[in-house]
Amino acid sequence: MTRPTETAVAAEPGGDAAIIVRSLDEPELFALIFRRHAPSIQRYVTRRLGPGVAEDVCADVFLAAFRQRHRYAPDRGDAGPWLFGIATNLIGRQRRAEVRALRALERTGIDPVTEGFEVRSDARLGADAVNRRLAAALADLRPGYRDALLLVAWGDLTYEEIAVALGVPVGTVRSRVNRARSRMRAALGGADPTSIQEDL
Repeated sequence: MTRPTETAVAAEPGGDAAIIVRSLDEPELFALIFRRHAPSIQRYVTRRLGPGVAEDVCADVFLAAFRQRHRYAPDRGDAGPWLFGIATNLIGRQRRAEVRALRALERTGIDPVTEGFEVRSDARLGADAVNRRLAAALADLRPGYRDALLLVAWGDLTYEEIAVALGVPVGTVRSRVNRARSRMRAALGGADPTSIQEDL
């Protein structure tokens, strides 16, 4: 059952920002931020690092966000980019795990996010071969390019949200994504990596 305080805060026009501001006096309200954003953060971290460390990193994202909530800019509204930024920073500390997860996907073709939910078919097996090449190409990208590209593809963020998440200008995001796409396209023999992002 939802508590009255949670319902009132969730309905406020400020959304996430209002909840975070109120959580400074009522810390338990921060659980609403977790409920709203944990599934997308968990999927993103799992895809980047694999299931082995993803749960711990996801927990660390929300612990860091809770501890830093007093620094959250209330004019931001949606806390998603802020949380993806924290996740990306924590992933940065796990670069070896991320590259290992991508190399495992390259070898096996098994995506830790979709494993167990897929129906195997000839089309899916063909997609696995593409996924393997894509994973290899991702592992070879420079970390800054990979961060920007995967925040678009797996985080579903806009360039402006990625700029907030990474703390860089929007122009830098556009440049990194463009260069990452070019390198991915070359690694995939001319295929547009954004056209197959759902298969990852």
